[in-house]
Amino acid sequence: MNKFEVVLIYSPDLTTNILDSELDNFKTRLIDQSAKIINEENWGLRDLSYNIDKFKKAFYRFLQVEASGELIRNFSKELNQSENLIRYIFIKVKEHQELPTKLNYEKK
Repeated sequence: MNKFEVVLIYSPDLTTNILDSELDNFKTRLIDQSAKIINEENWGLRDLSYNIDKFKKAFYRFLQVEASGELIRNFSKELNQSENLIRYIFIKVKEHQELPTKLNYEKK
């Protein structure tokens, strides 16, 4: 199992219920495919560095995951189909960074 850090960027138009549902669905699909979610942080609604589509803000979620590279590759194809997910990134790391992250403390 490889270690990954994941950042998910969701549309700011989502309600809290829909956002939580989307994230629960993401985590459930990972766990169903034998991945382990180590940690999770909610970075909240933040300004984007640049506009993506018509959005200037977005909801950020950060996860630390252990999964196979093949699973992540296949999972990326599924994430491309999500209408509510603006961007995502999986970063392979040797060790997970200690939580909470600095971004979690910054003013939202």
